[in-house]
Amino acid sequence: MKLKTLVVSIVILAVLSAVAYLGNRPSAPAATDSRIDKTLVDSSAIEKAAKLRLSDQGKTVVLARQADGSWRDESYYDMPVDFSKLSTFVSDLSAAKIQRLVTTSPERLARLEFKDTKIELLDSSDHPLFTLFLGKNADTGGRFVRYEEEPKAYLASLNAWLDSDPKNWADAQLLNVKADEVAKVDVPFDQSPAVTVSRPKKDGAWTAASTPAGQQVKADKVSSLLTSLGTIRFSDTTDSGDAQAAIAKQHLRVFKLTTFDGKTYSIALGRKPEEKKLKPVEKKPEPPASGAQPAAGAKPAAAEKLAVPEKPAEPEYDTVPAGPVYTWITSSDAKAGVNALMQKRSFQVDDYTFTGLPQKPDELFEPAPPPMPAPTKAPAAKAN
Repeated sequence: MKLKTLVVSIVILAVLSAVAYLGNRPSAPAATDSRIDKTLVDSSAIEKAAKLRLSDQGKTVVLARQADGSWRDESYYDMPVDFSKLSTFVSDLSAAKIQRLVTTSPERLARLEFKDTKIELLDSSDHPLFTLFLGKNADTGGRFVRYEEEPKAYLASLNAWLDSDPKNWADAQLLNVKADEVAKVDVPFDQSPAVTVSRPKKDGAWTAASTPAGQQVKADKVSSLLTSLGTIRFSDTTDSGDAQAAIAKQHLRVFKLTTFDGKTYSIALGRKPEEKKLKPVEKKPEPPASGAQPAAGAKPAAAEKLAVPEKPAEPEYDTVPAGPVYTWITSSDAKAGVNALMQKRSFQVDDYTFTGLPQKPDELFEPAPPPMPAPTKAPAAKAN
């Protein structure tokens, strides 16, 4: 009887153990997410995209592909896009991969800081081909991402910087004239006649009709000048009717580059000059008249000193700094993009672009090396 009871107890315990195991066993692992180890964005979406739209912290950048394959910054006066910057961004985006699924929990999604930061690829009708929301950067590298409004977040190997300032995507280089292409340069001066330097071929020596005696054109200075002007870049832009630009236009130095194929480029640079303004002179209280009676109780002076006229004070001036530097560029090629660009905005350049140019004619010249002595003839051999 005892043995039977023991067997029944064992069976009951086995059944209860089986039930407990089945009730508490871990659920079967979920199927692997199909996006893991795949690229963040399909290459076909990039190829089809007519526009790239970047949004972050209330700012939006819209870059549009043109029929000729170039890109325009629609968010900044439709200016040409800095293709190098765009290429780097697209390359980083294309190379990024989904590393793992992070969460599908709404609570955890909220902690990953998904706000208004997103990348969108649009078709020609502005319909999204691809939308990716970006969360915060992961401590271990990469960034948390979310496709459209899907309730799940991934970690991607994306390290691209999302620049949401429209101006930063515009190509700041206004001109691209290589130094080897230039045959002649006209250099103006404020207080002296302009100097024209030229050369017959790209590796020829620079010469100028106005070269002082014993001097030669300083090739390094001309090379530096060509680099500054031929690759001039803007630092900011203002409205075409900007007041400071209008004043700068009254104080221009107009440089001219002529290439070996006959094209010319006029680069005008100007700024409102520094001003010295006379400070108003403070009036001193006038001394009492010589015939005035001394005040009651005052002792009369033993002797009146002879009045010595005071030396007039040196005038003092306030300095008003020079204004920003503006440039206006014109190409002899009517189809050159820079001509149309100059109609859009007024372009500022950095001060050093202007101040680094030759300010006096003698900066373009240097002492010429002494002439080589004529070779001496060897003495004739004596006959035996």
